[in-house]
Parts: sequence; structure tokens; C-alpha cells
Amino acid sequence: MIKKKLLSIIVPCYNEEQSLPYFYKEINKVLKSLKNIKYELIFVDDGSKDNTLRILKKYNKESKNNKYISFSRNFGKEAAMLAGLEHAKGDLVTIMDADLQDPPLLIPEMIKIITEEDYDIVGTRRVNRKGEPKIRSFLSRKFYRIINKMSKIEMVDGARDFRLMKRKVVDAILSLKEYNRYSKGIFSFVGFKTKWLEFENTKRIAGESKWSFWKLFKYAIEGIVGFSTFPLVLSALIGLLFCLLSFIMILIIIIKTIIFGDPVSGWPSTICIIFFIGGIQLFVMGIIGEYLAKIYLETKNRPIYIISESNNLIEEKEENNEKK
Repeated sequence: MIKKKLLSIIVPCYNEEQSLPYFYKEINKVLKSLKNIKYELIFVDDGSKDNTLRILKKYNKESKNNKYISFSRNFGKEAAMLAGLEHAKGDLVTIMDADLQDPPLLIPEMIKIITEEDYDIVGTRRVNRKGEPKIRSFLSRKFYRIINKMSKIEMVDGARDFRLMKRKVVDAILSLKEYNRYSKGIFSFVGFKTKWLEFENTKRIAGESKWSFWKLFKYAIEGIVGFSTFPLVLSALIGLLFCLLSFIMILIIIIKTIIFGDPVSGWPSTICIIFFIGGIQLFVMGIIGEYLAKIYLETKNRPIYIISESNNLIEEKEENNEKK
């Protein structure tokens, strides 16, 4: 008798009441078609302000395979993914967005590859960015080029968090206890043999994207600071460059004074130089400060997320009451 594998599907949700019915319908179609696979759907409510939690509770009543975790407030997608991974029990684990930009129809193919071929991870990547603003697509491509030059690990352009992983990969990810998390970098850092499935980008099925330009910018900074020390090297190189320029300028001033005397001139240019150098110093201090801030947050040892309620906690309480 073939032992059925358990598939854990983690779905981070933040204000997804419009998308969830579509996602739930599509994912169940796919799950019903799977053979020799048991499953659990782990929905993580990231402090939603709409009816997301009420919908998740309804799904939980429909099937014990549908589980939910609800945060005490919005902690961010990184925290939601971590909570899902920490509570997933599956032999195979995947992470999906609720907006159907991660096609559920790819799951059977991903399971077939990971069970029949010698791969530990089956990842997905978009081959294009249709439907996205052009400036956002341009900046995203540039970000991956920059970070791959700065970092020692390779991050695939267009890679999604949607990937199927074996249990040993999940355990490796969970062994990284850092507070400042950048999952795309963490997935690359742990390594393992990976196969990529490419697909056409699709628009959200409903609702609006929660990723503003400012949030994406901060997320990009998180990735650069978390997986590269090049900005620190850059700040040191800038300091060295200006030291050399200052030395050259001192020599020029000395020679000019000896040959032509020392007339008082150049007040506007002097002020401009002072402001320019001051700006460079603040820029370099900002880079150093960003790294110090990350160290500061790590040393606080605060929890990455706080659970307000969960069906797991309710089930554990009921079990304890039965034992009593």
C-alpha cells in the first residue's frame, strides 16, 4: 500500500475577502484531482481589517483540512509565511498568494517533478510582467541585477514565493532564526537542487495589490542589507576617494599660493563643496545606520509575529479539556 504524502499549502492573507472565494474554488478543484496526496490548507490572516478572518473560520468549519492562524495585528507577509512554515506538518510544503497570481494548476506538475525527479524544490518564475506598471517592472529588473552583483548568492529574476519544497528544505529555512527576514534571499541561501517552472504573469483576480512603491522600496533595501555587505564597502571606498581628492586639492592650493599668491575668491564654490561633502557624509552614515538598525532589532529578540487566535489553539484546548 502506497503511503499518502501530506501536502501543506500556506496562504498569507491581508484584506483578501474579495479574492478568497475565487482562490478557494480553484484550489479545491486542483486538490480533488490529486492522487495519493493528503493536504492541509493553512491560511494566515495577517491582521486583516475586512472580513478575511470570518471567511477563514467558515472554511475551517467546512473541512478540518482548512486551518487558520490570525495575527494580533499586521506583521507583514514575511511573518505570515514564517508562521505558516512553522505550523506546516506536510512532507511537501508550498506557499501561495490568495489573489491567483500563483496558478494552482501548476501544483500537480510540481508534485510530479519533486516526487519522480531528483529535485528538492520546484520553484516558479514569471517570464514577463504583463499588467504591471512599466516603471515598476523596470525597477524590479534593475534591483535583481544590482543585488546579484552585490550578493554572493544568486536571486532569480521573476522568482515567486510560490514553490514546492521537501520537508528537509523547510527545516533548513526554519533553522534561520533571524528577525529581519527576506524570504527570496533565504530560499536562495539554503540552496538545494531546484527546478524552475516558467509561466505567464496574470493579474489579480480581485482586490488591489498591498505592495505600494514605498513598501517595495523598503523590501528591496531589506534584501540588499540582509544579503550583502557591499554598501559598507562602497561607503569606505567613497571615503577613501574623497580623502584622495582632498589631498590633491591641498597640493593644488599650495602650488597656486606659491606661484600666484593667495587672493580671497571662490566663496560660492566653497559653500557648494561643503554642502556636497556634507551630503556624502550623511549618505555614508545612513548606510552604516541601516546595518546598525538591523543589529539593534536582532538583539531585541522580539517575536516575529503574535497569534491572536488559531483553530490549532482551539483544537489543543478542546483536547486538554477532554483529557481532564
